[in-house]
Amino acid sequence: MRLVIQIPCLNEAETLPTTLEDLPRAVEGFDDVLWVVIDDGSTDRTAEVAKAHGADMVVQFANNKGLAVAFQAGLDASLQLGADVIVNTDADNQYAACDIPRLVEPICNGEADLVVGTRDIANHEEFSLLKKWLQRIGSWVVRQASATHVSDVTSGFRAYSKEAALQVNVVSQFTYTLESLIQAGRSNLKVADVPIGVNPTTRPSRLFHSKRQYVRRSAGTISRVYAMHKPLRFFNIPAAAFAAVGLILFGRFGWYYLSAGGEGRIQSLIVGAVCLLVSVQMLMLGLLADLLRTNRVITERVLRRVRNIELSLGTYGNTEEESDSDF
Repeated sequence: MRLVIQIPCLNEAETLPTTLEDLPRAVEGFDDVLWVVIDDGSTDRTAEVAKAHGADMVVQFANNKGLAVAFQAGLDASLQLGADVIVNTDADNQYAACDIPRLVEPICNGEADLVVGTRDIANHEEFSLLKKWLQRIGSWVVRQASATHVSDVTSGFRAYSKEAALQVNVVSQFTYTLESLIQAGRSNLKVADVPIGVNPTTRPSRLFHSKRQYVRRSAGTISRVYAMHKPLRFFNIPAAAFAAVGLILFGRFGWYYLSAGGEGRIQSLIVGAVCLLVSVQMLMLGLLADLLRTNRVITERVLRRVRNIELSLGTYGNTEEESDSDF
């Protein structure tokens, strides 16, 4: 079996040497361990540093495409290298590399397809009370959307089986953590989590500039992905709410019309009609989105079969034109 550890990077020339030095070259249950670095359009010497410190493959983008795109490129490169299990970690050495054996163990034992390394958020000294609260609320929302029980949904320290990696299709450019977890849960993959350690912070987060921006983008990602996977529920709930308001207003109009001798509340009739119209439109959007979801599921199955065929023929990833890869 082959384990591939991938590291998405953006201007990490200073921290990358420490991260690579901590990575293992041998893990029990695997014949070999390879390292893949994805340089997401860095303007420093990230690619050169990666090669100098033992990276087996460096994927380079000419310009910055976003963390989610770099993550997907890393999965594709790892599969191209023949990975049976893929571990994703951060270039800032945030996660303790010594926990990689614990991270991959459930996959090796056939107990999981995706394993998330969960940090002890409650006792994390570098997290403010506000961030801990936001993490707790966000994790609860994602657990509901993904039907999983992962306690730290934003952790980027993850292990994917080959089958799980083949099913990941990240469309967001912001972050892969939420979207890929919701996809995994809704694709009936076995998802587990294990406790991990963390290292002291080496730099501020580059993913977002403020907590408000992070919450806004995360909420948008969760809503979009949930609408992709559960469109009828996503649209039917607000449709039912608008319908209920419309019927209540219609009832109010009827009550006043009958009790006041024909003088109703015309504003209730107008607003109620608008609410019912919006409800019908939401229902139609839900039906249309559900048809698109069915088409997407079929497309994903075809894509997965194509990927499997390319892997068996040894041609996987040869059609990529957006990045340069160096062994």
